[in-house]
Amino acid sequence: MLKNLVITVSILGGLGLIFGLALSFASKKFAVAVDDKVAKIRAILPGANCGACGFSGCDAFAENLAAGRAKVNGCSVGGKELAADLGDMLGEKPGEVEQFIARVMCGGTWTKCKQKYTYRGIVDCNAAANLHGGPSACPFGCVGMGDCARACAFGAIEVEDGLARVNPAKCTGCGMCVQACPKKIIKMVPVKSEYTVLCSSTEKGAFVVKTCKAGCIGCGRCVKVCPSGAITMKGPLAEINPDLCTNCGECMKVCPTKVIQNILFCPETGREVAG
Repeated sequence: MLKNLVITVSILGGLGLIFGLALSFASKKFAVAVDDKVAKIRAILPGANCGACGFSGCDAFAENLAAGRAKVNGCSVGGKELAADLGDMLGEKPGEVEQFIARVMCGGTWTKCKQKYTYRGIVDCNAAANLHGGPSACPFGCVGMGDCARACAFGAIEVEDGLARVNPAKCTGCGMCVQACPKKIIKMVPVKSEYTVLCSSTEKGAFVVKTCKAGCIGCGRCVKVCPSGAITMKGPLAEINPDLCTNCGECMKVCPTKVIQNILFCPETGREVAG
């Protein structure tokens, strides 16, 4: 019996050795050479793998950049500093890098927006939104279950009183929260853009008045006072074009529901606050 055991162990050991040698040979025979340029580029990338550059992740961006199919200023997460470093490495001028930041186009907290029902299911925005559009009486309102916060790799989003809020000091503009939001109310706006219409509802003013204290009623006063023509109406919803906006603040002064606000950063709390 001992002899049989020894034979079995020997056979298994021999097979293991053979397979090990075979795998070692195959790894060397079929090894894919790594471009040094790609490795150097990859080493200084943020590693967020967010896809904001237009590629599937940092590895793909590095490969395409090394091959000349991507721009050195293509990574919004790295911003101007990364673009400059990549430009120096590849001998290219980085050009202008316009940085963007995520903004939740909604001001309807649980205390400001009526609720259709009390949700007691899975804490997940998609799950809640699939149940009659979510608990919010506004079909365009923030669901408030935190899918965007969980998708953010930089801890830039938190949910308070049923409304997601972005910390601009931590937001890198990767856009992962935009993809995670089932209501599509998170938008990417230029960092320079101070004034925002914190509403996404295209319902008529009468409906908004009944459901939310923080919604746009489509009165059009902001359009009339804007000196640069930066505000237009998308049906009953006002929209600000950041390329035309001069941040004068005239629109906020005349907005009856205070839905147009100046988004400022509060250093004491580390949060975005309404001016």
